[in-house]
Amino acid sequence: MKRGKFDITVLTLGFAFLYIPIIILIIYSFNASKLVTVWGGFSLQWYKSMWSNQGLMDAAWVTLRVGILSATIGTILGTLAALSLTRFARFPGRVLFSGMIYAPLVMPEVITGLSLLLLFVAVGVDRGFWTVVIAHTTFTMCYVAIVVQSRLLTFDRSLEEAALDLGCPPVKTFFRITLPLIFPAVIAGWMLAFTLSLDDLVIASFATGPGATTLPIKIYSQVRLGVTPEINAICTILIGLVTIGVIAASVASKRTELQRMRDEHAAARN
Repeated sequence: MKRGKFDITVLTLGFAFLYIPIIILIIYSFNASKLVTVWGGFSLQWYKSMWSNQGLMDAAWVTLRVGILSATIGTILGTLAALSLTRFARFPGRVLFSGMIYAPLVMPEVITGLSLLLLFVAVGVDRGFWTVVIAHTTFTMCYVAIVVQSRLLTFDRSLEEAALDLGCPPVKTFFRITLPLIFPAVIAGWMLAFTLSLDDLVIASFATGPGATTLPIKIYSQVRLGVTPEINAICTILIGLVTIGVIAASVASKRTELQRMRDEHAAARN
């Protein structure tokens, strides 16, 4: 077998192994039978039943609020961190600061969740909704910093310098010049952070408390007792939301790259 055909075969088998179970889950979410392994015809009854399941709806509402808040806070902090690492090449503690920003990328989620749990216990904070928000902000911030920093590294600072030379204050220059140009990257970082928060299970299980059960935790607790068609339905909706978030982040990143290329061409012509 030629190398090209072998690579295609391996790639096809890998994607099939990854995505066929997801496709089966989506198909059986429309199953009319109560038995999740027996096809009983097409039906939307489990989606209707899902909306009347108060436990799932409460968990979904908590997950949505946690995702929006943690993604927003993480985007603000990640953008500021990216600006600090990009604009200030040398400052005391830069290596330590950079390591602390990117540590959650390589650190196992169990260690991150356990360390946050020990922190909350040590300071006497009751675990609940806000501890989950803090935990998710901690590990989503680094992803935002990477996305925004990649845009800032290729950013043409001539417009900033021109605004500063004309007497515009640095803060006003940032909001009038810099932020609009890097805004697609900021949006891409927010969407990525929201998606990561939406499907997190491990870290949330360490940081959660009474009344702050997220949807992945709720799904996991119910699956341990047996898979039901309602679980398939809510998982299908969750897959759809994550897919939309990933596609939107990819489109925003592509637009950022195209904008960078336009800026470079405009600068070359001038």
